[in-house]
Amino acid sequence: MILPGPGMILTRGTLHHKEKHSTHARVGMAGVGSVVDVQGTVADGFEPVRDAFAANFTRHGERGAAMVLYREGEKVVDLWGGTKTPDTQTADTQTADNDDESSPEASGGGPEPWTQDTAQVVRSVTKGVAAAVPLLLHQRGQLDLDGRVSTYWPEFKAAGKERVLVRHLLAHRTGVPVLDTPLTPAEAVDGISGPRAVAAQRPVWEPGTDHGYHAQTYSWLLGELVRRVTGRTIGRWIAEEIARPLGLDLWLGLPEEQRGRVGRIASVEALAAPAAHGPRLRPKRSVAEAYRDPESLTRRAFAAITPMPDENDPGYLAAELPASGGVATAEALARFYAALIGPLPSARTARSGGRLFAPATLTMARTEESAGPDRVLVVGTRYGLGYMLHGPACPLLGPGSFGHPGRGGSLAFADPEARIGFAYVTNGMRRGVTADPRAQALVRAVRTCLAAREA
Repeated sequence: MILPGPGMILTRGTLHHKEKHSTHARVGMAGVGSVVDVQGTVADGFEPVRDAFAANFTRHGERGAAMVLYREGEKVVDLWGGTKTPDTQTADTQTADNDDESSPEASGGGPEPWTQDTAQVVRSVTKGVAAAVPLLLHQRGQLDLDGRVSTYWPEFKAAGKERVLVRHLLAHRTGVPVLDTPLTPAEAVDGISGPRAVAAQRPVWEPGTDHGYHAQTYSWLLGELVRRVTGRTIGRWIAEEIARPLGLDLWLGLPEEQRGRVGRIASVEALAAPAAHGPRLRPKRSVAEAYRDPESLTRRAFAAITPMPDENDPGYLAAELPASGGVATAEALARFYAALIGPLPSARTARSGGRLFAPATLTMARTEESAGPDRVLVVGTRYGLGYMLHGPACPLLGPGSFGHPGRGGSLAFADPEARIGFAYVTNGMRRGVTADPRAQALVRAVRTCLAAREA
């Protein structure tokens, strides 16, 4: 079977199990000289999603990836393919002296294939998982979203932040997306320097009056708030209250014994300096121009940790950075979002049959709190409480969708009306913040399949 797109040949063997198919696709990548196995299962009617996933390897230079879709609490798509450990000629190690010897390449072996159990650092997709924590604390009566952050964290009221509300933090309205003195990678993960820095930082706009993406500072703002309220780190809270009860391979603070499952980040495009590690939202030239200005909020927000940490480093993966440091499988993220909006029949939890958000909490999560020009991303963005909402800067399935993309390509979200939980994770990192073409191809395919089922 020949699929659209140059150089891609798909051969398929099908095994029937209930309503699902087991698909094994070998995709020859023209000009690359490699063969990629695309494997997994799709329910009847979702074959276009499989085709779009396979096409990403030739059309968009995919390295290794997985995509999972839940509908009405049941998994209907489960796909993976490519390499977990891309060759060192293309690996984006991000630090010149990276000497990690844990990968097959370091020991002389070839690239490892991506498997169903491969996990991946998902960058800002982490924000969507972390945002569930304060919302669940509110649902349980432990946190007032309209309360002042300083009520729980007295030191935070310094430098004109005494009126910052918890909801401002979740909607990127605190005015603290930057640090006057950036943290080193070591300081960023020590658990002390980050909270101290954001507590001392003076807002760059009056809190609550405007919004701008808190790309890095979100880690210490949210992480410290949760620690003050619960006495637990946010990573531990997620593990004990979300991941374990739902059976999710999802970590904020990767255990040492899980390191071998994690795919290594690799670049799928070469960008010229000086924006090599900066954000890129095509086709908005203003974003790139803002990033080139060292005094812009865009540049300063993404440079709150300087130099950029090595996201393949075990120490970074073990840290608890709710802005960007989560590690998860696509299965875990899709299942997480499915659990936010409805019960999971197989969930190992007594809470609401596996449903995380009560109806009122779900409404709050996706009610618009911020909209319009983003002071950091320099495009129009929409935020609920902790979640990006469907719009031009973050196209999801439809108007009711909510979730979070990750810089470089990964995406996870839910749509209550369509009753789906979606997740796509990749180690082939592009330098974009939102609307990655690989993720969008999959979202379009899902939309097509759902429309056909309703016809």
